[in-house]
Amino acid sequence: MPHNTSARTPLHFNAFVMNTSSHIHHGQWRREDAQQTEFTDVNTWIDLAKILEDAKFDAMFFADVSGHYGDSDADYSVYLNEGLQIPSNDPTVLLGALAVVTENIGLATTSNVFQSHPFQFARQISTLDHISKGRIAWNIVTGMQDNGSRNYGLPGLTEHSERYRWADEYVDVTYKLWEGSWDEGAVIKDRAGSRYSDPTKVHKIYHQGERYAVEGPHLPAPSPQRTPLLFQAGSSVSGRDFAARNAEAVFLAAPNPAVAKLQIEDTRARAADAGRAPEDIKFFQGLSFIIGDTEEEAQRKLKEVEEFVSLDGYLAHAALVDPDGRVYPPETPLKDVQTNTRRGFTEWASKTITDREPLVADIAWRSNRNNRIVGTPEQIADQLQLWQTAGVDGVNVVNWVIPGSFQEFADKVLPVLRDRGLAQSEYAPGTLRKKLFGRDRLPETHPGARYRGAFAKVPATL
Repeated sequence: MPHNTSARTPLHFNAFVMNTSSHIHHGQWRREDAQQTEFTDVNTWIDLAKILEDAKFDAMFFADVSGHYGDSDADYSVYLNEGLQIPSNDPTVLLGALAVVTENIGLATTSNVFQSHPFQFARQISTLDHISKGRIAWNIVTGMQDNGSRNYGLPGLTEHSERYRWADEYVDVTYKLWEGSWDEGAVIKDRAGSRYSDPTKVHKIYHQGERYAVEGPHLPAPSPQRTPLLFQAGSSVSGRDFAARNAEAVFLAAPNPAVAKLQIEDTRARAADAGRAPEDIKFFQGLSFIIGDTEEEAQRKLKEVEEFVSLDGYLAHAALVDPDGRVYPPETPLKDVQTNTRRGFTEWASKTITDREPLVADIAWRSNRNNRIVGTPEQIADQLQLWQTAGVDGVNVVNWVIPGSFQEFADKVLPVLRDRGLAQSEYAPGTLRKKLFGRDRLPETHPGARYRGAFAKVPATL
C-alpha cells in the first residue's frame, strides 16, 4: 500500500482505560504481565500516565459504570469472578492525582447524568480543569444498567430516548454554570479596593427545568477551558442526534472503516442541521493491537492472547436486557430483541451480518474479534491509514494489559506512524481543546456558547 505522507494529518491517540481490572478484553487480567489488577494503587496510573505522556498520547480516556451489567435481580457472580468492571473506582477522583504529575496529556472522565447533580458535577470539573490547567474532558453518558439506575434510587433504566432528554437538560445546566455565570474579567483581585471579584460580572442562572432547579451562581471562577472538552459515545439514532448537538469528540466502536464512514457522515450531517460546523467534531475509533516484528511473531502473540480470552466475560459484558430487566439468552435473534441498552451495537450488528440471522451472541464474539489489528508496525500503520481515509480523526487504544500494551504501541508503532506523518512528535501548547482544535473555549456555534453574557441582566443583589 502506498503511504504518501505529504497530505497526511496526524491522528490523535487516546489511551482507553478504566479504573478496574477487566475493562474491555476479559480474561487478560490473569496474565503475569497484567498490572491492571493493581488498579487501586495510584502508582499504577501515575506510571502509565508518564509512559503515555512521553509517547505524546493526546489523552487518557477513563470509562466508568454506575452498577453491574445484566439482570438486576439475577445472580451477578460472573461479574465478580471476571473482575468485569467490579470492583471499580471513581475515575473523576483519580484525575486529580494524575493532573499534578503530568503537564500536557488530556484527562477524560466519564460521568453519568444520574450519578451526580449537575451543580456538584460542574463544580468538580471546573476544579479539575483549574488543577490541570485546562486538560479535562467529560464523556457524557446516559447509562445502560438497570442496577446502576437502582443504585441512584430509580426503579430501573429510564427509557432510551427519555435518557437523552434528561441529558439535554443536564448539559444545559452545566453550560449555564460554566459559560454564563461568570463573565470574563470577573476575578479582579483588587487588594486596595477590597474586591476579589466584580459583583456586576457574577450571575445567578435561575434554571427551572423538568428535572432540576439550580439558582447559582457557579462557585468556581472560570477555568482555562470553562466547559471541558466534550466526548460522547452513543451510536444509536438518539445518541448521534445528541452528539451532533453537543459533542466535540465522538468515540466509535464501528466493526470496520466502511461502517465508521457511514456513522461519521451521518453525525456530521446532523451537526450541520443543528447549526454547527461539521469539522467541530472529531471521531475516535476504538482499536486493539497485537504487534510483532514479523507476521509470524504477531500470530504467535495472537495465540497467546486468545489463551486468556474469557468468553463468559465477553458474553456477560454484552448482555442485552429486555424491558423487564431480564437478560436475553445468547441464541436470541437480534430481530426479537427489545432493549434500552446497547442500541447502537444491535443496529450495526443487524446491518453488517447479512449472510444469516444475527444473534445476541454475535455482539459478544465481535467485541472479542472485531476492532483488533494484528501485524507488524508497518501493517498496522497501513490499516490506520484506511481508518483515517474513512474519516476517523483518532484512535482510542484499547489495552490487553497495562502498561505493556501501551508501552509496546509507543515503542513499535508510533515511530512508524511519525515517519508517515500520522502521529504527533510534540505537544502543541495550551489547553486540551486548543491542542485539538486551536482554541481554548467552545466555538460560537456550540449550544453552550449562547449563555455567554445571557445572565448579565440579573444583578448580584437580586
